[in-house]
Amino acid sequence: MKVALLAAGLGTRLRPLTDKCPKALVPVLNRPLLGLWLARLEAAGCVQVAINTHHLGELVLQFLKAGGPWGMNLQVNPEPELLGTGGGLRDLGKLLRGGPFLAVNGDILTDLDLESILPQHQDEALATLVLHDCPPYNNVWVDGRGLVAGIGASPACGAGAPLAYTGAQVVSPRMFQYLPERGPYNLVTAWREAMAAGERLATVVVSGHFWQDLGTPESYLRAHRRLLQGEAPGLSRFFPARGDPLLGDGAVLEPGAVCAGSVCLGAGVRVGEGARLRNTVAWDGARIAPQVELENCIVAAGARVIHSARDAVLV
Repeated sequence: MKVALLAAGLGTRLRPLTDKCPKALVPVLNRPLLGLWLARLEAAGCVQVAINTHHLGELVLQFLKAGGPWGMNLQVNPEPELLGTGGGLRDLGKLLRGGPFLAVNGDILTDLDLESILPQHQDEALATLVLHDCPPYNNVWVDGRGLVAGIGASPACGAGAPLAYTGAQVVSPRMFQYLPERGPYNLVTAWREAMAAGERLATVVVSGHFWQDLGTPESYLRAHRRLLQGEAPGLSRFFPARGDPLLGDGAVLEPGAVCAGSVCLGAGVRVGEGARLRNTVAWDGARIAPQVELENCIVAAGARVIHSARDAVLV
């Protein structure tokens, strides 16, 4: 299995957290998201992974070097100019060379059975999109043959209820015919052009899996809440033993500090005496002063919090 891992996004909706941390390295239960993806791909028997980078790409390279050696061939494609979903996929596909490959968006959290996806791709399909029912993201229309009939607005021809793209697909090298040789391009535009030319976009519809977007502070906290509640048993082996609160190495709760549910503290975090945390994630090295109360908050690495807050990103 060869995989294109799309990880060059700016993470604008997570700012200011992503001002100093690339989205690919945002920690999930104290593990960088990219590290989780690579561990999953390695466990699935992947032999080659191509990753694109852009914003703070040098930090991604440092992480890959420090985390090695990996049990698969890793190739990194830095993008001096952000190439978009289509341009990024094109350049990663060139690195993977020959035959269909799996492409996944690196900014989602899922326990999809990755090994089962590639064999379901048929040669006559330009791509096979993995879909699921996930309002409010449902915007892919599928006809009675299981082919994509439209993306976005309801197509003129009959189609069932729309479904959502999971961020995983199998891509045929023929897809490159609908992507410009160089420069940025949008993948949805390429899909629409391909369908207009008579190409088949096949689908695989999945259910019963865990899936969570990580693009906003709210969804990031929701992911932690779901994980700490045990909603993703398929991912449990890639994380430390689950507890709530989940404490990283050297994290300290001073006397009287209370964690009232859905709390994850990174390495070296210190929570002061009498502080109270609920539905809060604190990254490595953060300090929370005594008596501070935090609810629905994300505390950036190394931040010093001296005032109570709710529904906030604290840096």
